[in-house]
Amino acid sequence: MRVVVVDDQQLMREGLVALLDLVDGVEVAGDAGDGEQALRLVAELRPDVVLMDLRMPVMDGVEATRRIARDHPDVAVVVLTTYDDDRSVDSALLAGACGYLTKDAGRAEIAAALRSAAAGQSTFSAAVSRRLVEALSRAAPPPVSACPDGLTVREVEVLRLVAGGLSNAEIGSALFIAETTVKTHINNAFAKIGVRNRTEAAAYARDKLL
Repeated sequence: MRVVVVDDQQLMREGLVALLDLVDGVEVAGDAGDGEQALRLVAELRPDVVLMDLRMPVMDGVEATRRIARDHPDVAVVVLTTYDDDRSVDSALLAGACGYLTKDAGRAEIAAALRSAAAGQSTFSAAVSRRLVEALSRAAPPPVSACPDGLTVREVEVLRLVAGGLSNAEIGSALFIAETTVKTHINNAFAKIGVRNRTEAAAYARDKLL
């Protein structure tokens, strides 16, 4: 797995590079100090995952994430930042980030998030996960007016939450169903709509269900 590290603080950036060099199966392909540098590196190196800070000069991480998602949809972005407020989280996820960690995360958590992102899955810090689940619990989900491709109402609900970046456990909490039931709905839905992973399912949901 080839990773590009993006952070405007040199000490933090060098520390992340050194940390990831100790992780089996991870190669740090390059590092950048702002969003513009990150875009150039992504175009040149085509990494699997970008580990992205948010608050940076020249171009911030949100805009860089948005452009990577638009121009290099096969490159996943995991945010690693000091901030976990609603605005920062929402902006990053809407831009296309598939993971969101805060800088108190340890090596194992960061490595797991990078592997999940490379596999087309999402990972969030515990605080961000709680905030997302609470927001979903408060908000009334949009009514399911039509179920294309033979999907059931519950499968549509699950696909919408997949598109929102939630894990199976978080989807179960939001819908008050068991995680094993979530897996069953996901497997059935994937077969019906002909997708292979969560990234493709999210694209389908955004196109047809949201």
